[in-house]
Amino acid sequence: MTDCQKLFDTPQSVEPGALTLLVDIIDAGNLSEAARRLKMTRANVSYHLGQLERAVGLQLVRRTTRRLEPTEAGLRLYQHGLGIQNELAAARESVTALGQTLQGRVRLNAPSGYGQVVLAPWLIEFKLRYPGIVLDVMFENRVEDLLSDEVDIAIRIMSEPPPHLVAREMGPVRYVACASRAFADQHAMPTQVEDLRSMPLLTSGVVSRQLRLSAYRDEQRQVLMLEPTLTSENFNFLRQAVLAGIGVGIVPDYVMADDVACGDAVTVLDDWRLSIFGDRMFMLYMPNRHHTRATATFIEHVLARARAAPA
Repeated sequence: MTDCQKLFDTPQSVEPGALTLLVDIIDAGNLSEAARRLKMTRANVSYHLGQLERAVGLQLVRRTTRRLEPTEAGLRLYQHGLGIQNELAAARESVTALGQTLQGRVRLNAPSGYGQVVLAPWLIEFKLRYPGIVLDVMFENRVEDLLSDEVDIAIRIMSEPPPHLVAREMGPVRYVACASRAFADQHAMPTQVEDLRSMPLLTSGVVSRQLRLSAYRDEQRQVLMLEPTLTSENFNFLRQAVLAGIGVGIVPDYVMADDVACGDAVTVLDDWRLSIFGDRMFMLYMPNRHHTRATATFIEHVLARARAAPA
């Protein structure tokens, strides 16, 4: 008899609270983090996990030095516990919402440039419309794990979203090669993608010293490894550096759009589609999670603004 077959022969006396505790432990990844989130001692969390494993007669998690990994039986019980959590959250919210304006908390993580330039007005509009909802917004360019980083929604530039997350596409992302008008007047600007090798480049954070740039035109594709002279994850700083004439920026088009429109900056290689981290913007969140009315309303608000935005 397999562990999963044994699981269905276990007594039905397992408390729903024990299953939801298992969900919290697996989501946290280790006992110490679970204890912090649950406001319990580590020993107490370990005790309750041991009690649940004894009740079902099976090992539910494998303990390593860094993380807890669910066994096959633990994963089955995790799914049951997740369903209980979602139902409890929905029931709680329906009672709390009676006769009240929309309330709740939404935790968002978004890229700094996109967040500050494009997303910020949408967030302010949302907050003015729903003052009872608390927005917890982080503008940063990396989020390793939505669960461990305690994020409800992440917005990321990528070519293909992770298969284990729900991904809602928000539209294409176009990178441009651009420089200040003064820099372009004083220097020979790139006419071919390869010309970027000899230019002082300004761009967002890269791994090690090199920037991997992909360029597409019709059926052509070129990949260049470049060494920027200035890198930063702060796109407002990069914009200022471009306008100061330090070099050629390779940034998302929305960073320099106003400066290009008014003539303070120019773009080159416009017949090429440039990409660094990806060519599409996605909204990411965990599957099989109960979305509060606040979170669901926020998701639809941002997606509607993204779809209505000019290309």
